[in-house]
Amino acid sequence: MKYYAIIVAGGSGSRMESSSPKQFLLLEGKPVLMHTLQAFYACCLQPELILVLNIHHQQTWEHLCQQHDFTIPHRVVSGGNERFFSVKNGLADIKGEAIVAIHDAVRPLVSTKLILSCFQNAEENGNAVVGITPTDSVRRIISEEKTEALDRNKLVLIQTPQTFRIEQLKKAYLQPFRNEFTDDASVVERAGYPVHVINGERENIKITYKEDLVLASLFLQKKASE
Repeated sequence: MKYYAIIVAGGSGSRMESSSPKQFLLLEGKPVLMHTLQAFYACCLQPELILVLNIHHQQTWEHLCQQHDFTIPHRVVSGGNERFFSVKNGLADIKGEAIVAIHDAVRPLVSTKLILSCFQNAEENGNAVVGITPTDSVRRIISEEKTEALDRNKLVLIQTPQTFRIEQLKKAYLQPFRNEFTDDASVVERAGYPVHVINGERENIKITYKEDLVLASLFLQKKASE
């Protein structure tokens, strides 16, 4: 069996209030994206790494790799206008039987333990999607004047990696794009496959705001001191 990781790096720096894409911002001295690729490279299954990157950012990435002497092997594929099309472009680069993990470039703290668990569970059950239970109370907005409380014990906050047997992904991504396709699990579910959720990690945060970068730095410093 072959293993692959598609790293989707299409984000901008708008909510970070930065002119640089989030995946290129420095985290403990090197770009966020390099931490992410390093995590998958460290997995004992040695997945092949496919980086899906906006064509306008590819030269910048080449310069960053030279600047930081980053030599982890990976293939670069051009991204699409939507995440759906970026993943589809990454899948086109994979041939034969495989287990494929799809991961946000801006989740640099994913552990190799979780990555391995995702591959193993997907190989056994067809797919594995990581998630954590909310700790805050949750309400659903019904209208401007009305909301209702939801049972947080019946909710899951979905993360990545989202990992699948290649045949599920290939079939799912033959579908036309829909606005409700917010992640790969929603695409695969729409194609008729049940989604298997496994426990994620609370440190597996997504770098979206300035505060997230500070928090990620603290987590890395803590890990380095252990």
